[in-house]
Amino acid sequence: MIRRLGAALSVSVLMTGPAVPNEPETRYAILGFEDLNGWAADDHDAALTVFKNTCIDLDEPDWAALCALAFDATDARQFFELFFRPMLITDGQEPLFTGYFEPELSGSPVRTPTYRYPVYKMPPEANDRRPWLTRRDILTSGVMDNRGLEIAWVDDPVELFFLQVQGSGRIRYRDGRMIRVGYGGANGHAYRSIGQELVRRGMYDAHQVSAEVIKNWVRRNPMDGEALLFHNESYVFFREVSQVPADLGPLGAMNRSITPMRSIAVDPATTPLGAPVWIEKDGNDPLRRLMVAQDTGSAIKGAQRADVFFGTGDEAGQMAGRIKDPGRMVVLMPIQRAYAFLPETLQ
Repeated sequence: MIRRLGAALSVSVLMTGPAVPNEPETRYAILGFEDLNGWAADDHDAALTVFKNTCIDLDEPDWAALCALAFDATDARQFFELFFRPMLITDGQEPLFTGYFEPELSGSPVRTPTYRYPVYKMPPEANDRRPWLTRRDILTSGVMDNRGLEIAWVDDPVELFFLQVQGSGRIRYRDGRMIRVGYGGANGHAYRSIGQELVRRGMYDAHQVSAEVIKNWVRRNPMDGEALLFHNESYVFFREVSQVPADLGPLGAMNRSITPMRSIAVDPATTPLGAPVWIEKDGNDPLRRLMVAQDTGSAIKGAQRADVFFGTGDEAGQMAGRIKDPGRMVVLMPIQRAYAFLPETLQ
């Protein structure tokens, strides 16, 4: 999956990664399960179910072997404690947890006076030149017109903008039908935060900005609001993925449905996709839970950076939008893989 804003994570050093100029060192430390705050109280069966949903696609021999054992496991907690070791990976960046969700928009299969904002498929030429046209060019130059690239039409350009930020969502037609769209590509321009731009202009303080605040400001100021959306030159295209049943979550980066409050988006440069990850999110609503790294996002960079999937619809969006918290994430690695990070003198 993709996506996002989002568009909002004390240990002895056992080994450091290779030094790269101007980049922080990556450090690894193996912990015990007794070091995980709240581990014993979690629902390990729920986490195991989510792990099995994507481990079948892991090709490396150690992961494949553990996946086979997972389907025979009768005690989920014992399975994780027996075959994994908790590994704390840090890279000098401050830990940060944010949340994301699957939006649901009101739409139509054809253009009408109400539903006049198109959800586009990716034009083939957008892959030929990177970066391609900017958001402004795509929406104002006529380059997309009369080409049959519209998947659907929606009634709100602001909600469409945030659908692109999230990278996937549902579009519900007036007759009750529903289609699902997923990430289909992008124009190659870097994502630029319109929330940060509002802060830069002095409209809000940083702690005041949320998705709902941004939406309301754009709607109150339609002309300036359109210009604000153009500030983000990145543009996301979609593909229809309605084969995913409505009772399941959207497809994540592993092309499998993700699960509310058990799936997270991570930086795959440091956290393997498919790995169980122990979350210790602080803030107003602390969270201690075993999740699975099943998604990615353009704003999710760093060893201690995670985006928690909250589910579908407005309520999930409101909960996700409130999350911007510190904490700690610990990756559960297969035992041999975990100890491979250690210097030989400590093995």
